[in-house]
Amino acid sequence: MLPHSPNQNHLLAALPTAEFERLARHLQLVPMPLGEILYEPGGQMQHAYFPTTSIVSLHYVMESGASAETAGVGNEGVVGISLFMGGGTTPSSAVVQTAGHAYRLESRRLREEFDRAGLMQRLLLRYTQALITQVTQTAVCNRHHSVEQQLCRWLLLTLDRVSSRELVMTQELVASMLGVRREGITEAAGRLREAGVIRYRRGHIAVLERSGLEARACECYAVVKKELGRLLCDVRYRQDIPAVVP
Repeated sequence: MLPHSPNQNHLLAALPTAEFERLARHLQLVPMPLGEILYEPGGQMQHAYFPTTSIVSLHYVMESGASAETAGVGNEGVVGISLFMGGGTTPSSAVVQTAGHAYRLESRRLREEFDRAGLMQRLLLRYTQALITQVTQTAVCNRHHSVEQQLCRWLLLTLDRVSSRELVMTQELVASMLGVRREGITEAAGRLREAGVIRYRRGHIAVLERSGLEARACECYAVVKKELGRLLCDVRYRQDIPAVVP
């Protein structure tokens, strides 16, 4: 297992040495267990989270309690954009979708660095634009594309953020993320299994053929990936961290 490092998060890895060293002593490595709620709708946010090996799902929760994922955040980004956008709170919630680790930073430290108007500010604003694209594309995808296409998009975005092709998650969890009935996920996953694209058993989904997912996914996956790559294509990393490419 690789040792933990802030460089596993692309935004932290992109900071020049001087900016990174100002933040480094305030970064706290924290475990991110599956299902942990980082913040709830309307709650005052105290920390930003820079995931390294975890993935966080941003949910919008209805008055009825029903919810659906609006976006996911992995090692490409940060959880807590409201802290530097001026809101402080958000009507959505953030829940750990894939267990792992993240680096936590006090809200005050993040705002201080953002207000310096250096590269950190530019990175955070560019990332926010990419996140808005993801939220917008998710809304369109959920309205116009089939459950199978949505599932393929979601699996591909998850694969981009983890090092393994075996994902620890249940069909119930995936259905909750996509805001669809579990039966719809079961049918879509069954077709993918019959095609030899995935294998699943309770609590685990193994991707056997990524190209099969790409062939069955709608254009939404490519749009989100391309926009993130476009916005961060000129980023230079302090160490040998792979760039995000379209």
